[in-house]
Amino acid sequence: MSHPRHALDEVIHSPVRFSIMATLAAAEKAEFAYVRDAVEVSDSALSKQAATLEKAGYVKVTKGYVGKRPRTWLSLTAQGRHAFTAHVEALHAIVTRT
Repeated sequence: MSHPRHALDEVIHSPVRFSIMATLAAAEKAEFAYVRDAVEVSDSALSKQAATLEKAGYVKVTKGYVGKRPRTWLSLTAQGRHAFTAHVEALHAIVTRT
């Protein structure tokens, strides 16, 4: 199995999850609402996909408060950052394969 597609991560490969991972890869952490708006999904869709990524160990979900308002932040774990980098490298290898 030498084709680079075998290195694609099935958890990350979903377009919405890939978009979430890409958004989080650009920052240390991001507020839930920011990610929702950047990826253009509903709250429930982001919650579901973030839960899948969290279960895989790729995303950390942190809840807290800003003043009296509850907030949720998402961030990539070290494992998630590594998995995302490997997935992007596999995509690049597919595109550049001759």
